[in-house]
Amino acid sequence: MSNLHEPATRPENPRFSSGPCAKRPGWSPTALDDAPLGRSHRAKPGKAKLAEAIDLTRAVLGVPDDYRIGIVPASDTGAVEMAMWSLLGPRGVDLLAWESFGAGWVTDAVKQLKLDDARVLEADYGKLPDLATVDFSRDVIFTWNGTTSGVRVPNADWIPADREGLTICDATSAAFAQSMDFSKLDVVTFSWQKVLGGEAAHGMLILSPRAVERLESHTPAWPLPKVFRLTKGGKLIEGIFKGETINTPSMLCVEDYLDALKWARGIGGLDALIARADANAGAVADWVARTSWVGFLAEEPATRSNTSVCLKIVDERVASLDPAAQAAFAKAMANALDQAGVAYDIGAYRDAPSGFRIWCGATVETSDIEALLPWLDWAFAKQAATLEEAA
Repeated sequence: MSNLHEPATRPENPRFSSGPCAKRPGWSPTALDDAPLGRSHRAKPGKAKLAEAIDLTRAVLGVPDDYRIGIVPASDTGAVEMAMWSLLGPRGVDLLAWESFGAGWVTDAVKQLKLDDARVLEADYGKLPDLATVDFSRDVIFTWNGTTSGVRVPNADWIPADREGLTICDATSAAFAQSMDFSKLDVVTFSWQKVLGGEAAHGMLILSPRAVERLESHTPAWPLPKVFRLTKGGKLIEGIFKGETINTPSMLCVEDYLDALKWARGIGGLDALIARADANAGAVADWVARTSWVGFLAEEPATRSNTSVCLKIVDERVASLDPAAQAAFAKAMANALDQAGVAYDIGAYRDAPSGFRIWCGATVETSDIEALLPWLDWAFAKQAATLEEAA
C-alpha cells in the first residue's frame, strides 16, 4: 500500500494535453514581443512574418523545394477539408480510419461530399487497417498518427512511388516528431497547436506538384466556400503559398509559431525533435514494461505513437467492470492527478476506449514524464483502494 503515499517528485510542467500541447521549454509571453499587433497582415511586416513562417516550416521539416506550403484557416481540420473539397472527385477514394479523426474524414467524404466511389478501410482502436489492401490507383486519405488511439503508420513503405492517385495525409500529431517521406505524400496537413505547442486556429497545407496539377485540371462538382478556394481561373493562387492568407490570421499566433520554429531549429532541427519525442515515449514504455496494471492501447510496438501515447488499464479488477465503471475509474484517476496539480488533461479522448493519453512530443521534458509516472501508480492505488473498500 506504499503507493498510496504521494511521490516526492512532481513534474515541473504538468501540461500533458494532446492539443493544445505544452509550450516549448523556457517559453514566456515575452517571446511574442515582436508581433506586429494592430497592423494589417498585408502590410510589409505582417507579410514578412508569414513568409518567414513558411520558409522556416520548409527548413525544419525538410519539405522539398517544389512543394507548396500555405497557411490556411481553421486549424488542421480546415486544411484537411480544404484538400478534400478541392481535390476529390476525379478518382475513387480509399479512406483509412482507425480512430476518431480518420472517422471524421470518412463522414465528410461519404455524408457531406456524397462521393459515389468511396471505400472505407477501418480498424478498431489500437490497430491499423491492412495497409496492403489500399488501392493506389485511387486517391487515399489517412492520418499518419492517430491522435486519439496512439497508433501510427510505421513508415511510408506501403505507399508506391508510382501511384496513380493522390495521397492526402493528416499529419497533425506527427509533423515535427516523426519522419515522413514527402515523396510518398501529395497533401500534408497539420496545426500549430500540436507538436510545437503553438496557438490554435491556423492550419498548414503542403502540396506536391501532383496535387497542384490536380487542382489546376479539376473543377469540383460542388460549390467551394471562399476559405477553401485555392485556384482562380484554373490556376493556383500562388500568393497563398507566399504568406498572402485567404483570411485574416492572428499575428500573435504567427509570432508564437515562429518562436517555436526557431527553438526547434536551435536545438538541432527535426532529428532533435524526433529524438526528444522518442525519449519521452521510451520513458513511458519502460514504465509500462514493469507495471502490471497498465498497457498500451496500440497493440504493435512498431505502430505505437511517440507523441499521443495512449494507455489502457489492464488490471483484472478494473477490466472485469462494465465499460461505464471502467470509464469512471479512469476518470477518477485523471481527476486526482489534475487536483494534485501533476497532470492536466490526460484522460482518453471522448470517443476512445477509457484510459489515458499522455502527450510525449518534443516540447515536453523527459524529466517531467519520469516524474509523472509514479503519480500514475499513486492514482491507480488510490482508486483501487476504493474498489477494495466497496467489495
